[in-house]
Amino acid sequence: MSTQTCTHVTPECPVTATTYGYYPNLGGNIFFTVFFGIFGAFQLGFGIHFRSWTMMTAMVVGAFMELAGYVGRILMNHNPWSQSAFKLQIVCLVLAPTFIAAGIYLTLKHVILSLGPQYSRLKPERFTWIFISCDIGSLILQAAGGGVAAAAGSENQSLLKAGDDIMVAGIAFQVGTMTVCGLLALDFFIRVARKGPGLGGEKIVDGSDNLQGAKNIRWVIIAGIVAYFTVLIRCIYRIPEMAGGWGNPLMQKEDEFLVLDGTMMALAVSSLTVFYPGFFLPSIRTGLKNKA
Repeated sequence: MSTQTCTHVTPECPVTATTYGYYPNLGGNIFFTVFFGIFGAFQLGFGIHFRSWTMMTAMVVGAFMELAGYVGRILMNHNPWSQSAFKLQIVCLVLAPTFIAAGIYLTLKHVILSLGPQYSRLKPERFTWIFISCDIGSLILQAAGGGVAAAAGSENQSLLKAGDDIMVAGIAFQVGTMTVCGLLALDFFIRVARKGPGLGGEKIVDGSDNLQGAKNIRWVIIAGIVAYFTVLIRCIYRIPEMAGGWGNPLMQKEDEFLVLDGTMMALAVSSLTVFYPGFFLPSIRTGLKNKA
């Protein structure tokens, strides 16, 4: 009997023959489902309160896609052969970090606006235009690959590999985009520390509109750095994890996945929620708080 016709676990269709080769851990996946649901709700509330619509859209979509992906993994705990659950989790968990990365680029833009655009080699608005455009390109590649892989399921291996290759290309493009953005951000922070108001705005001159409200900006800078590196770690992990082909040894190690994907994304979302940019960056908010 071919495993291509398997729909649930039987002696002829063992769990070890599935793509992941295991029953996804129920407790761990429930934890991440609840976690991303709670933090996604906070992002929605903060976004509405501060009217930071673009930031809200990016972060809420990213958080709730993570939630949906872990719902898929919970369903796979019940039935590892479920094709609908497999498609749900692979598409959502591959695409979600792209939206969180967009939130990081937006945060960086407004940090630059607060500390001094003159210290950046790239105009603040171009950070969002260039890097979010690249993010969209990465998203299209990953979505196309995810769509091909989802259509293939576990039955058409050649189509599944094609989808995998497209997704890997999209993730690699995302890593390249984030690396360039990180280098430009590092250059900006060095110039601000040496010639500008300092990373915490401690050298602010009274009456400077450009630096208004930047005194506590160090917190959102730290949060942005944490989010940046955790998303980057997740993307770097995903390249060999998916490049090795469906069902490769790294893909079948759930502990590594929960740490290098789930935990990294949880840290990224939580850092940009606990230290929500709207609390620290006047330029990102358009609601009543901006008039205070």
